[in-house]
Amino acid sequence: MEVVNQLVAGGQFRVIKEPLGFIKVLEWLFSIFAFATCGGYSGQFSLSIDCKNKNESKPNIKVDFEYPFRLHQEYFDAPTCRGATRKVFLVGDYSSSAEFFVTIAVFAFLYSLAAMVVYIFMQNKYRENNKGPMIDCIATAIFTFIWLVSSSAWAKGLSDIKLATDPELVIETQIPECRKSEYDMTCSELRDPVMSGLNTSVAFGFLNCILWLGNLWFVFKETGWTAPFMKPPPPAQEKQPAPDAYSQGGQGYTQQDSYGQQGGYQPDYYGQQADYNQQGYSQQGAPTSFSNQM
Repeated sequence: MEVVNQLVAGGQFRVIKEPLGFIKVLEWLFSIFAFATCGGYSGQFSLSIDCKNKNESKPNIKVDFEYPFRLHQEYFDAPTCRGATRKVFLVGDYSSSAEFFVTIAVFAFLYSLAAMVVYIFMQNKYRENNKGPMIDCIATAIFTFIWLVSSSAWAKGLSDIKLATDPELVIETQIPECRKSEYDMTCSELRDPVMSGLNTSVAFGFLNCILWLGNLWFVFKETGWTAPFMKPPPPAQEKQPAPDAYSQGGQGYTQQDSYGQQGGYQPDYYGQQADYNQQGYSQQGAPTSFSNQM
């Protein structure tokens, strides 16, 4: 119990809450239901044969049959109403489809149990070198196909079993004395076999096929085989850094420098004007000195 508490506290059973582990638990449970409802079945039908001589009549003949449904080995004693009885055998051997279905269910149960143990206790080994998901994916695909085949075969076998164990058909096909008036006997069915358990087994078979098919997608994603088909996300756009006060100050300082340079041109202009004025003054002053000399 302490080990379980430690595993729960450490998150080892967290995989059961994920789709991969949760569906595996359902596969494990439904495989049990599949082989239990089929492999543990036993049925019975009954019929009545009345003779003119009541001492020879059999008003309640019960016929039992069970898994693996080798009906050709099942028989019952039917009176001939002439002081004798004869053995009447059922028709058909449906053991192949039934045993195939149960065998697949048992192997699916064992594989699901082993897979859950690996998911919980050996998660690192499972993902090492990606071999675990690859093997799991291939095995899941195989079980999906085999579940479909076995369930279809068992559904067809069950349909034939229902015909072979129908009391009315047994009377018509297996007891010819009931059809002849000279035998002076009355044959009738009393109770049909209950097939609800076998119908449930077929339903669980196809339900297992759907579960394994759905789990195939989740196991396939674990393999990483979907990576070449995945489009890479678009590159994120880089944001331009917002201008700070220092850069604004720097720009202002640059503008001031450029303005200073533009303003620095004015002293040169004024200097040229001053030189021009000085030159003009000297030119105007020259005649004055010349007139004085004259």
